Amino acid sequence: MSTTGGRLARFTVLVAAWLFAGDARAIDWAAADAEQVVQIVTRNEDGTPRETKVWLVVVEGQGYLRTGGTRWYANLERDPDVVLRVAGAEHALRAELVEDPGLVERVVAAFRTKYGFSDRMAGLIRFGDAHIMRLVPR
Repeated sequence: MSTTGGRLARFTVLVAAWLFAGDARAIDWAAADAEQVVQIVTRNEDGTPRETKVWLVVVEGQGYLRTGGTRWYANLERDPDVVLRVAGAEHALRAELVEDPGLVERVVAAFRTKYGFSDRMAGLIRFGDAHIMRLVPR
């Protein structure tokens, strides 16, 4: 391999490593859990981005969101690929509906613990059934 080819190969490896470092798997969920509000970006039916401030909890080292019958939940049903903005970083993720009753219970308890009285009040005005979503790498 020529010297130029070797440098190009090393450069390619460095760029790939840098891109991978920004991958969703690199999320520090504990640091994300320290944030009170994060932003989720979904796609509206017409393809435009919808940016929504949401609460996030971490249970067993994994991030979770909760919503009722909101527009951003309808967007997730149509396209579960999202961008999570937390602490100045963006992470490409996929939202998966959690249906395991035991896990749902643990996540709901985590919301109650983290957000306290505000969580109780939000529960009174939430539209529709609560939906719990696990955020996983795409």
